[in-house]
Amino acid sequence: MKYITMGEKLEQIRNFADEAHGDQQRKYSTERYIVHPVRVMEICEQYDNRTEVLAAALLHDVLEDTPKTQEELYRFLCEVLNKQQADKALRLVIELTDVYTKKAYPKWNRDQRKQKETERLSNTSGEAQTIKYADILDNTNEIVTHDRQFAPRFLKECLHILTLADKGNKSLRKIVTDRVLSELELLKS
Repeated sequence: MKYITMGEKLEQIRNFADEAHGDQQRKYSTERYIVHPVRVMEICEQYDNRTEVLAAALLHDVLEDTPKTQEELYRFLCEVLNKQQADKALRLVIELTDVYTKKAYPKWNRDQRKQKETERLSNTSGEAQTIKYADILDNTNEIVTHDRQFAPRFLKECLHILTLADKGNKSLRKIVTDRVLSELELLKS
């Protein structure tokens, strides 16, 4: 039996996520969507380099933004990771998957959905919150650069998440909170 390194496992997971996202592109560029989960994973890796956390970072948008089901994702994870890692990675992806979507709650406005989603996120694990911090940081970089009109609203929503979701990596949370506050100040001037 061939030993598969963590790097090879993560490459397989990255490829699965890329295939799941298909032709999706980042909103403000022509880049394939996978560049975002890879950047989120790279940020997370500086604070928590466990395979299951990095796998979840790569897969954090798969259930929300692709046709893949939890069952399909879990089956794949069990092929690449040991059962304990696969269980944990799936749980983290589920924790990071929005529940209060426009599709599920069409009569609610964005503020109502975001408020409930933030409350839900505040009850997730520290690992899921760490991934969320990395997600916020990467999205902040793009939105502030490419959508100055939407940026203030987005940043205020992120600040609310960072205030309530306080169980993740403290250093990363501080970096992301400082960045969000700094960008809000810059947008005022």
